[in-house]
Amino acid sequence: MSQTSAGQEVATALAEEKKSLDVLDQLMQPEVQQSLTVLVDSLPKLAEMVTFMTKAYDFAQGIATDKVLINEFAHGIGEFVKPVQEKAKGIASAAIEAGERTQSDAGSTVGLFGMLKMLKDPEVQKTLRFAQAFLSVLADRKNEKV
Repeated sequence: MSQTSAGQEVATALAEEKKSLDVLDQLMQPEVQQSLTVLVDSLPKLAEMVTFMTKAYDFAQGIATDKVLINEFAHGIGEFVKPVQEKAKGIASAAIEAGERTQSDAGSTVGLFGMLKMLKDPEVQKTLRFAQAFLSVLADRKNEKV
């Protein structure tokens, strides 16, 4: 057994010596020496970049692990989304209710006098003004492209 372990040690030593010779052979090549010179000349910049990247990593790591900041950020987003969500729910419920009213009034027809009466409704007027302005904007944009 001692012979096999001694043989393994010799083989390992030879492999390490061959690796060191390979490295030395590589270091003797002119292009490797030129690359090393450029690298050594750039070391101050590289050190500055590594320092900056380390600070940025530490900052990002601090933010990512700060439970209070994460909770505050989530709360802030929730406060921003909540009004939009409530408005969307209100519009959706109004659309559902309007659909139900339309289903229940399916037998009635809207005549000329009914339309004239509806034109006096402030909400209808507001909607018609919006539709007119919207169509005007679309027409202006279409004319700009032509």
